[in-house]
Amino acid sequence: MSKKLLITEKPSVAMEFSKALKQNAVRKNGYLESNEWIITWCVGHLVTMSYPEAYDEKLKFWRLDTLPFMPEEYKYEIIPAVQNQFEIVKSLLQREDVEEIYNAGDSGREGEYIQRLVFMMANPNPNAKMKRVWIDSQTEEEILRGIREAKDSNEYNSLSDSAFLRAKEDYLIGINFSRLLSIIFGRRVAKEINEEKISISVGRVMTCVLGMVVEREREIKNFVKVPYYKILTEFGDAESSFKAEWKVNEKSKVYNSNKLYNETGFKKEDTAKDFTESLMNKKAKVVEVKKTKQKENAPLLFNLAEIQNECTKKFKIKPDETLEIIQNLYEKKLVTYPRTDSRVLSTAVVKVISKNLNGIAKGYKDEEVQGYINKMVNEKYSTDLIKTKYVNDSKITDHYAIIPTGQGYENYDKLPDLHKQIYKLIVKRFISIFYPAAQFNKVVVTLSIDDELFYANGKTCVETGYLEVLKNKNTDNSQDEKVENIEILNTLKKDNEIEVLNFETKEAETSPPTRYNSGSIILAMENAGKLIEDEKLREQIKGTGIGTSATRAEIIKKLERISYISINTKTQIITPTQKGEKIYDVVKASMPDMLNPKLTASWEKGLEMVANKEIEPKIFMDKLETYINSKIEKLVVKY
Repeated sequence: MSKKLLITEKPSVAMEFSKALKQNAVRKNGYLESNEWIITWCVGHLVTMSYPEAYDEKLKFWRLDTLPFMPEEYKYEIIPAVQNQFEIVKSLLQREDVEEIYNAGDSGREGEYIQRLVFMMANPNPNAKMKRVWIDSQTEEEILRGIREAKDSNEYNSLSDSAFLRAKEDYLIGINFSRLLSIIFGRRVAKEINEEKISISVGRVMTCVLGMVVEREREIKNFVKVPYYKILTEFGDAESSFKAEWKVNEKSKVYNSNKLYNETGFKKEDTAKDFTESLMNKKAKVVEVKKTKQKENAPLLFNLAEIQNECTKKFKIKPDETLEIIQNLYEKKLVTYPRTDSRVLSTAVVKVISKNLNGIAKGYKDEEVQGYINKMVNEKYSTDLIKTKYVNDSKITDHYAIIPTGQGYENYDKLPDLHKQIYKLIVKRFISIFYPAAQFNKVVVTLSIDDELFYANGKTCVETGYLEVLKNKNTDNSQDEKVENIEILNTLKKDNEIEVLNFETKEAETSPPTRYNSGSIILAMENAGKLIEDEKLREQIKGTGIGTSATRAEIIKKLERISYISINTKTQIITPTQKGEKIYDVVKASMPDMLNPKLTASWEKGLEMVANKEIEPKIFMDKLETYINSKIEKLVVKY
């Protein structure tokens, strides 16, 4: 009797597939088997690229005359610790009674790579059809859909090409440049940091991220605070008053003056005070009152970078820990696929989104969340998102945003408390997109004293909308922007004359950039080296970043492990170590473009183009080899 073989990424996932298929499977050594199905698993990577000495024993020694190392045919080997499981998977792949082989590895580039390596080394039954299962969650219906709609494995060949190229790129850059810089600079660096010997570790993404951390640290250390002096003026009367800030304008007596530090302040306190004295005992006039209503919709959904940043801020945990927790929530069927760069939903999933909401309403025993769901029902909030910013098929690559499935609650009670808190964050962000926009009244008042203009503004929330779910301290009326009493501003009218109560000269100073923390650096990596705090702007400029959602946390972890950076366990603030700074200096002097986020992002873009069949793999590989050859040639001649 012919059988179907399905290979998952790990044993726990295999069990979920077996349950979904409702097979009365018998547990055997390294696999499950029923009358129709055989289900087995990898345990992470089973196969890896061989070290240079596997090509030639002499390459074990690091010497300039063996560089560049670029094999024509790449060698791979089974990882010794998982040899037994590989042999089990290999024997199953070669079984003559297997007529269909389902690759149910992790639905991403790395998952594709893990399984393709196994197929390459195991020589599966050539008569078996190879299929690819691609799922967005591990719920039963999604697993069954994935199997039912599994495509021919060849349709994912370009993704596989991209995965193999990524591995070769990291391998070649790591081996060639680490050896090159260690041979040339290793002794000098070791002496500078009082170590006996040192190997300089270089990586396509890792070195670029180290550069971001060191450059930010040096910006901070070299920063010189510059004081300047602003002018605040109090207007009104003894019963009600407000403050407004002076700003230079074209009619101002100090317009284009070299006494100004910027448009709102003077270089010297005496100059600022002299300026205010010239305005004493003069009447002020309201020249403009601008009232506007503003709407603010809920933010986009979480992708991995956004939730990692949020968890670092909120719980002070590292990105790899966040990923581990969300991966666990995914495997417990509670959330959708975590390693995603997308912050929107697909048209297809939005059509059935009520299932997710109904599941949360019935299964999630959280009083606060149930209150939000009940309000949605009572107020009859629409669940039709089709024409909103939360649905955009063009912004989805492999997977849509991370959302709750509305299932898996049989696993919820046993979760650790932190897992529950992170799950609740995801649920609340999801529910918030169904709530109406928050609405604000804003007023900006411009006053004039002798053609010198002063500005006061206030903003108050009149409809909380989605902010009821995503509570924010800034929505409280007591937190109005730069105004102590917004009501008085609303009473003002153009041409009103108003008393000037007093002038205040206030010292301000320029501030240095802030250090990255382990969450904000993930955002900076996603945006090719730019740390953009404003969420709307971040979404607008988003392009190909440094690394991928699946690898960024691991890069940070590695930099800390090899002592190039240090991460404060309480604050998650990142600083470079002495060793990290010395390595940065070596790279800066020898191959500075390796520190350039744009270059690193362009390599990532090239891999994306291979995956999308926009360029041939050979073009990418030729460019990579040319780049490595030219770098080594220049440095060997120079040093």
